[in-house]
Amino acid sequence: MKRSLRRALWAGAVVAVTVAAVPVTTAFGAGTVTTTFTRAQDWGTGHETRVTVTNGSSAAISTWRIEFDLPSGTTISSAWDADVTSSGNHYVAVKKSWAGGIAPGASFSWGYNGTGAFKAPLNCTINGAACGGGTPPPTTTPPTTTPPTTTPPTTPPPTTPPPTTPPPGGKKVVGYFAEWGVYGRNYHVKNIQTSGSAAKLTHILYAFGNTTGGRCSIGDTYADYEKAYTAADSVDGVADTWDQPLRGSFNQLRKLKQMNPHLKVIWSFGGWTWSGGFTQAAQNPAAFAESCYNLVEDPRWADVFDGIDVDWEYPNACGLTCDTSGPNAFKNVISALRSKFGSSALVTAAITADGSNGGKIDATDYAGAIGNLNWLMPMTYDYFGAFAAQGPTAPHSPLTSYTGIPQQGFNSDAAIQKLKSKGVPANKLLLGIGFYGRGWTGVTQAAPGGSATGAAPGTYEAGIEDYKVLKNTCPTTGTIAGTAYAKCGSNWWSYDTPSTINGKMTYANNQGLGGAFFWELSGDTSNGELIGAIKGGLG
Repeated sequence: MKRSLRRALWAGAVVAVTVAAVPVTTAFGAGTVTTTFTRAQDWGTGHETRVTVTNGSSAAISTWRIEFDLPSGTTISSAWDADVTSSGNHYVAVKKSWAGGIAPGASFSWGYNGTGAFKAPLNCTINGAACGGGTPPPTTTPPTTTPPTTTPPTTPPPTTPPPTTPPPGGKKVVGYFAEWGVYGRNYHVKNIQTSGSAAKLTHILYAFGNTTGGRCSIGDTYADYEKAYTAADSVDGVADTWDQPLRGSFNQLRKLKQMNPHLKVIWSFGGWTWSGGFTQAAQNPAAFAESCYNLVEDPRWADVFDGIDVDWEYPNACGLTCDTSGPNAFKNVISALRSKFGSSALVTAAITADGSNGGKIDATDYAGAIGNLNWLMPMTYDYFGAFAAQGPTAPHSPLTSYTGIPQQGFNSDAAIQKLKSKGVPANKLLLGIGFYGRGWTGVTQAAPGGSATGAAPGTYEAGIEDYKVLKNTCPTTGTIAGTAYAKCGSNWWSYDTPSTINGKMTYANNQGLGGAFFWELSGDTSNGELIGAIKGGLG
C-alpha cells in the first residue's frame, strides 16, 4: 500500500467543476416496461447517467432495445453494461450478450458518461414502443447496486451484484491496519478502540496476507494469531490464555467487532512487497481464489473477516517487479474471487492512481472488473517524494494540479476523472488519504519546487514520517493544491492535516464518491483526529 517509492501517475487531467449531484430522473414507459434516466453526476462540462430498465409485467423479458435522441450539446463519450451505437444525436442501446433476461418485477441498469451538462433524452422508445404510455417507477433516486462487468470475464459474473450501499451512518471510512505495527510501532487493535476511531470507521483492512506461489498465505503467524495479549493490551481487558484456540491480532479484531457491531474487517493480500505472487495467480485464477477462500474462511477465524481485498501493485505493469500478465489478468482474478466468495462477501481492491497516457491505469481493465468489486481504492498519495532525492520538492498527495507541478496528472482529481471516464461508477471509488508525510533535507526554498540533497530523517524510514510526529516537530507553513507542506530548518515535508482532509472530503462528496480510505491507522494521533476529520467531512 504505502512503502512504495513510486506511484507513477499521469498527464492531461481535466479539473472538474465540483457541483453537488442532485438526482434527476426522467421516466419513459412502454406498457409496463419502464426506462429511467437518472443523473448520477454532473460537473458542468460532463455528466454520468444511470439508465434502468424495469420489468413491471408478469412475464420475463429476454431482451431489450432502447432508442433515444440527445439534445444539442450533449453526446455520449463512453458507456458500460450495454452495447451503444449512434448516428448523429440518435442512440441505440441493446442488452449485452452476457446479460440475462429481466424477471418480473426486476430491473437492470447500465450507464454512460456524456459531454456537457445532463439533459433528459428525447423521443425515447423501448422495444419499439413509444415511451409516453407507461407509469414511471416509484423512485427517483439512483439504484444502489451496479450490474456486472463491461466486458464478460472468463467466469460468469454473479447473478446478484455485490452490495454497494454504505453501512448505516454515511459513506465508507476505510482504514488499513498494518500487521507489523504491533512490533516497533507498538500499535495494537486496542488502540483503534481507545482512540475513538473504531466508532468512526466502517471497515478495517488487515494488511497484508502473502501471495507466494500464486496462492494466498499467512503474512506473519505470530502477529496474526499466535501473540498472547495481556489484559492491559487487550481490547476488552481480558488476557489471553495459553490454551485458547486463537490469539494475536485476529482474536483482538474479533473482540473489536463484538464491541462495534457495525464494523467490518477485510483481509488484504499483496501490497508493495508481496505483489509478485499475483503473476502466478493470474495463470490459474480459480486455484488462487480457492486458496484465498480456504484461508480467509479458516474455521479458526472465519467470523473475523467479511471479505478479501486485493492490493496488486501493479497488474500488467512494473512495481517492485514487473508483471506481463496482460490487461485482462486483474479482472479475471477478481472474477474468480467473486465466484468463489459469493455475492454476500466484500471483494475490494487498492489500485494505481497513475492516469498518464499509456500509464498504469491504461495498462489494466479496471472498469471491466468493477461489476465484481464492492469498491476500488486508487492510491492517491506517494505522487512525489525523496525517491527523487534531488527534488524538486512537491506535495505527495495533491488533490488537484498546480502551477509548477513536476508531472502533469500526478494528482487525486486526475486519477478520479480518469477512472470515471473509463466507466467506473463514482460511488464505487474511494479517495485515498495518507496519514504520513514525505520529506526532503538540504532544502533552502520554503515554497514547493525547491532542490534538495536527499531524504529527510524519519523514525522508521528516511523520507517518511507519521502525521502524529510531524504535526509537532514540523508544523505546516503553507498549503497548495488542497494539501499542506512545511519547512523546518533544512527539512521540507508535505502531509495532510484535519483542515486539508476536510477539503478533500468536500471534493469526495461533490464528486459522488463512495467515501474515503487511508494508509494507515498508526500514523494518526492518540485521539484519532485525522479519522475524525474524514468522518466529519463525509457526513
